[in-house]
Amino acid sequence: MSVNKMTVAAFLLRRLKEAGCDDIFGVPGDFVLGFFNEILTSEIRYIGTCNELNAAYAADCYARIKGIGALSTTYNVGELSAINGVAGSYAESVPVVKITGVPATRFYRNQPLLHHTLGDYQASLKMFSHVTVTQTILDNAETAATEIDRVLTACLKHSAPVYIGVPSDMVFTKIDVPSTPFTRPKLSKSDPGALNEAILEALNLLHHARRPIFIPGIEIIRHNLHKEFKDLLSASGIPYATMMLSKCIVDEDHPQFIGLYAGDRSRKYVRERVEGSDCLMIFGEKLTDFNTGGFSARMDWRSTIEVFYDTVRVMFHVYNNVYIHDFMRELIQKISFRQPSGLDIKKATDGCVHRGIVPYDPVPDAALTMNRVFHRMAHFFREGSIVIAETGASLFSAAEVLMPKGTTFVGQTFYGSIGYTLGACLGACIAAPNRKVYLFIGDGSFQVTCQDLSTMIRYGCKPTVFLVNNDGYTIERVIVDRIYNDIQPWKYHKLVDVFGGGRSFDCKTEKELEESLEIAAQDENLNQLVFIELHLDRFDCNDALKRAGIAMAMNNRLLGDAAEKEEAQKRFESLKSDLSEASFSVMPSMDG
Repeated sequence: MSVNKMTVAAFLLRRLKEAGCDDIFGVPGDFVLGFFNEILTSEIRYIGTCNELNAAYAADCYARIKGIGALSTTYNVGELSAINGVAGSYAESVPVVKITGVPATRFYRNQPLLHHTLGDYQASLKMFSHVTVTQTILDNAETAATEIDRVLTACLKHSAPVYIGVPSDMVFTKIDVPSTPFTRPKLSKSDPGALNEAILEALNLLHHARRPIFIPGIEIIRHNLHKEFKDLLSASGIPYATMMLSKCIVDEDHPQFIGLYAGDRSRKYVRERVEGSDCLMIFGEKLTDFNTGGFSARMDWRSTIEVFYDTVRVMFHVYNNVYIHDFMRELIQKISFRQPSGLDIKKATDGCVHRGIVPYDPVPDAALTMNRVFHRMAHFFREGSIVIAETGASLFSAAEVLMPKGTTFVGQTFYGSIGYTLGACLGACIAAPNRKVYLFIGDGSFQVTCQDLSTMIRYGCKPTVFLVNNDGYTIERVIVDRIYNDIQPWKYHKLVDVFGGGRSFDCKTEKELEESLEIAAQDENLNQLVFIELHLDRFDCNDALKRAGIAMAMNNRLLGDAAEKEEAQKRFESLKSDLSEASFSVMPSMDG
């Protein structure tokens, strides 16, 4: 293999570009300025954010769209501001490269009381070791190129964050580098015997089942197995439901899609169809509290097949070294086709709460409500869009919308970090400049990360941002309503002018919303950021969310005397009985 000479920074940037990363998010600081100077002369674009946390959020969503993302900050004070965002990527299996400009190697050896340090120069590296799959400090010229390839390979193979520290005196150090381009890691090969036995046992269970069903999960998305899953649907005729993390894994108008499953928070038909299955096959999904309706999912493990990245479990038998891609491809070849008409399939297009085929007629003077707003969104979203919804009332309402073809849905359903979606919106816009991006974020979350609305304007991003102004932390109010859930009211729609661009609207009625959407959809406004402030009641959320709030209050001992507890229990039971066929939520249940 022939070798060339390049600087450490130039080679790292070349490898990132070859891996599919065209942009790096970041905030400057003295230890990273040399690396940033190299970015400016490379093929990768630097995107400056207002703070490091939003850089991490942006890189996360960028990676969800592009397959890999990156952010770079200075040592300690910068990277520790970003670590929460990287932790979210780790929790939700997102391939993000965290690059830190660290002090020069001589300081690492002597460890003086240098600014930004903590005494132990390895402290931040140790912290990141808990939220990344592998780490390296490029302090050795002889191994730097090999280490870069090793770490980037791990990032893509495991679909998880990695950490790279670049000492300031190593940035411009020339090293020997391979002339061959970076190649994505080869797929691991399954143990043939274990694969064959797993397939035979799974096929036997499927063959004898009268009501089989699939639940595709996040690992299908992260390992880009969408085509394989669609081929499996075509080959089998078997219906499928998704959980929140895998919403929109396939177009939601698919004739075999029955809707979202979330335990007791599901629509009645979906819950009964999944829990009444005599062969439930789950492909790489995380069975989190939000995904399972507060662990209320009732799955009979005697008739369940779980397919993980490198393991398959059929009932109580576990097959190690069987990879999800091999298992799916073998299953496609050997599964027998069933006529969908005999599998009790009620399509989501006929039952989902908010569908574009159900007419929407605005009531001009009616105050806005979450239910009506998202029913209107079912008619407003464009095909091929990216829909981002903040954890809370926005996420759980957006989950009820049947999305149009080609939609990518983003919600941090597992980690649930407040304010994530503002940075995520920036990342989505940078990753896919030709796709329409819609953001739904509450006023409380917005106040945490709002600065990078200005970054979107700076870089010519053109999302439509819906600010849900419900006067504070509604998701916390339904647990216990105290003054710490109050926030200072802002005139949110005026921030667009403060930040220097875009079009904004202030909506309190359905007529005002309709007028703003009509203007926002006009061609001349599709090429700029549109900001729509929606005024809603502070307790405007569905009954299932209110029920979950009462349950969490009781579980966390937040209620007062016996009378208050008794009243809460009555309200809980009343709301439970009110959950209709159309209701849906993925908040924790009391039983969890």
